[in-house]
Amino acid sequence: MLKEVLLGVLTGAVALTIGILLGHFAIYKGSSVPDWVRDASRDVDESIIEKFLAELDTNQLKENLRELTKVPHMATTPGDEATVDFMLKRWQDPNTGLDSAWREDYKVYLSFPNKTSPNKVSVVDPANTVQFTAREREKVYKPDQEDPEVVQPFAAYSPAGNVKGKLVYANQGKMSDYELLNRTLDLRGTIAITRYGGEGRSKKAINAAKFGIVGVLVYTEPYDINDGLVSESETYPHSWYLPPSGVERGSYNIDFGDLLTPYLAAKEDTYRIPKEDITGIPPIPAQPIGFEDAERLICELDGDDAPVEWQGSLNCTYKLGGPGFKATSTFNNSNVHLDIYNTERLEYSANVMGIIRGSVEPDRYVIYGNHRDSWVHGAIDPSSGTAVMLEITRVLGKMLKEGKWRPRRSIIFGSWGAEEFGLIGSAEYTEEYFSKLSERTVAYINVDISVFANATLRASASPAAQSVIFTASKQVKAPGTTTTVYENWKKYSNRTSPNYGIIPNVGFLTGAGSDYAAFMHYLGITSMDISYFYDRSKTRARIYPAYHTAYDTFDYASKYIDPGFTSHQAVARTAGNVLLRLADSLLLPFNCSDYAESLEQYLSQAVAAFEKKLAAKAISMESLKKAVQLFRDKATKLERLIRDSDLAKETPLKVRQMNDQLMLLDRAFLDPLAFPEQYGFRHVIWASRSSSVPTFPGLADAVEKAESTGLKEDWDQAHKHISIITQAIAGAAHTLDDVI
Repeated sequence: MLKEVLLGVLTGAVALTIGILLGHFAIYKGSSVPDWVRDASRDVDESIIEKFLAELDTNQLKENLRELTKVPHMATTPGDEATVDFMLKRWQDPNTGLDSAWREDYKVYLSFPNKTSPNKVSVVDPANTVQFTAREREKVYKPDQEDPEVVQPFAAYSPAGNVKGKLVYANQGKMSDYELLNRTLDLRGTIAITRYGGEGRSKKAINAAKFGIVGVLVYTEPYDINDGLVSESETYPHSWYLPPSGVERGSYNIDFGDLLTPYLAAKEDTYRIPKEDITGIPPIPAQPIGFEDAERLICELDGDDAPVEWQGSLNCTYKLGGPGFKATSTFNNSNVHLDIYNTERLEYSANVMGIIRGSVEPDRYVIYGNHRDSWVHGAIDPSSGTAVMLEITRVLGKMLKEGKWRPRRSIIFGSWGAEEFGLIGSAEYTEEYFSKLSERTVAYINVDISVFANATLRASASPAAQSVIFTASKQVKAPGTTTTVYENWKKYSNRTSPNYGIIPNVGFLTGAGSDYAAFMHYLGITSMDISYFYDRSKTRARIYPAYHTAYDTFDYASKYIDPGFTSHQAVARTAGNVLLRLADSLLLPFNCSDYAESLEQYLSQAVAAFEKKLAAKAISMESLKKAVQLFRDKATKLERLIRDSDLAKETPLKVRQMNDQLMLLDRAFLDPLAFPEQYGFRHVIWASRSSSVPTFPGLADAVEKAESTGLKEDWDQAHKHISIITQAIAGAAHTLDDVI
C-alpha cells in the first residue's frame, strides 16, 4: 500500500514539474536570438529587387542624358567640371542621395591640341604650293556641334612636329602590314595612312617608326564602320552612320594610368618620371582625319594594288603608294605635310565618389563604376553609362532615405575623371585606395558605354560572375519583345557549354578595353562589363559609327541609338539587379565551376595549338593538364559543400570563409612577375595578348615568338609560362579547399 502511495506521489510530482516547465516555455517572451544573428543570416530580398526594377524610369534616364550632354566635357575642361558638380549634387541629395559623396582631385599629364595653332594635314608640291588641306574640324549639322568647346580632332599624346614625306597606304598599321610594304618599298622618310582597327592607335605609329616612317595619318574606313556607305545623304543626320567629315579622336597611349606616375597616384606632390622616359606613346607625329579626306589621298596613290583584304569602300582601287602619288594625279611629285602642334601639360582631374554603407559587412565593398569624361558631348561614350548609374543611385538612394533598405555590404560608386586619356578604371584611385582595399572588394561592375543600339545585352566578365549575370538577365524583359533579356541574348549571341548546353555568350575580359582594366588585370578583382549591343548580323560596324566624334550627341542617341530609352532601362535593370545580389546575398553569387569550364576551354585551345610544337622541344604540358583537373576537382567539391549547406544555420564565420574563397579567387591568379614587359598586367589568365589563339596569353605569345625566331631562349620562355600558368591554377585550386 505504501509503495503505491509513494509511486502516486512521485508520478504527480513529475507531472506537475512537466506542467510547470511546459507552461513556462509556452508563454511567449519574445525571441532570445540576438539581432546580429538574424542580420548575419539575412539573404537577398527578392521583393526589394522587384521594387528596384519597377522604379527605374525611362524618362529619368532620358533627362539624365540630356543634362550630361548639354556641353562638351573633355577631361579637365569647364564642361567636365560642370559634370562633377552635377554628380555631387545628385549623390548628396537629401531625398535620393547616398550616405556620402565627395570629389577626389588628381594632377594628371594630359595632351591637347593648340587652340591658336590648329593641327594641319596638307599636300604640298615641290614649289611649296598647298594643293590640298584636310578639314580641321568636322562639318556642322546641328547647333550643338558649333559649340566652341568642340575640340579639334587630334591624336592625344602624339608629339608636336612638322614632317613631310611621300605617302604610303599601310592598312591597319600592324607590324605585318608594314613588313609587307617594306618588301618592295623604301619606307624611310614616308608618311603612312592607316585605318582604324586591327591594331591599337598608338601602336600604328610605334610600329611605323621602326621602319623609318616619319608620320602617320589614321582614318575611319567606311567599310568597317558604315557598311560601305560614303555619301552625305546616307549618313548622319539622316541615319546612324558616320558622315564623311567625321573623325574618331582618341588617346594614343598604351599603358593605363598617369604616364608620369606609373604605379603611383598622381597627387600634387607625387614623384614624376622625366617626360623622356614615357613609353607606349607615338615617337612620331600622328593625326586622325575623316574618310572624305582619306579618299582624296588614297585614291591618288601610285604603286601596286593593295591586297584584297586591304581594300575598302572609298571610290577607287586602293594602291600601296609609289611611295607617293601617281604621275597622272594633280598631286604628282607632292609631299604630305603633317604640322602637329599638340601640347602636354599637368591638369587637375576629379573622380567623384559615393558610398552606401553596408549594415552587416560594411568592410566588404561592391564597386560600380563608369567614366565621366568624353571627347566631345559623349552621349553614348560614356554618358549613356553615367545616365544609367545616376538612375540606379536615385532609386537606391530613395529606398535608403526612406528607411526601406540598406545593403548587407557597402556599395561604392565611382565616376572616373580622365578615362579617355588612358586613366581607365580611374587607375589613380585604384593605385591610391583600392590596391589597399582589394582584399575587401567583392567585385567591380562596369557600365561604360551602356547602350550601343537596341538589340541585345552584351557582357564580358570573369567566369565566376557569369551565373549572377544570367540570374539578373532572366528577371528583366528585353525591350520590344515578350521575352527576357536572357532569352533574347541567347538568340543573338550564344555558345554551347559542356555543363549547361546552349547559353548566352559571356566574353572574357582580355586586354585593357575599358574601365575594368585596373580592377581585373592589376588587382584581380572579379569584374564585369555590361552594355546593350546592336545586331551584328545586320552591320559590320566595329563600334557605333559616331564613336569619339562631334556627332555623338543627345540628338544622335535619342534618334538612332535608343529612341524610347528602353535599352538604357534594360541595362539599368540588369546591372542594378547584379549589384543588389552582390551587395545583399548571404553567399556571394559566384560560381567557381564556371571558372573551371573556362580554364578547360583555354587548355583545350592550348593543347590543340601548341602541344606538338612544345613536345618537339621536349617541353611537356602534362603539369598544366593536371593543374586544370585539380582546379575542377576542388571547384566541384566547394560547389557541393555550398549546395549541401543550410547557410542560414551556419555560423557567420563559416559563411564568411566561403565568401572569402569566392571573392579572392581571381586574386589567386595574380603574378606580379609574369609579364615584365606589360604595364599593369598581373592576371595570368586574362592579360592582354597579341596571339590570335584564344588561350593563356603568356603561353600563346611566347610560343608564337619562339616559332618566329627559333631561338632556344624563346622556347625557354614558353616553358617558363607553362610553369607560371600551372602554378597559378594549382594555387587557385588550393584556395577552394576549406583548409590545408
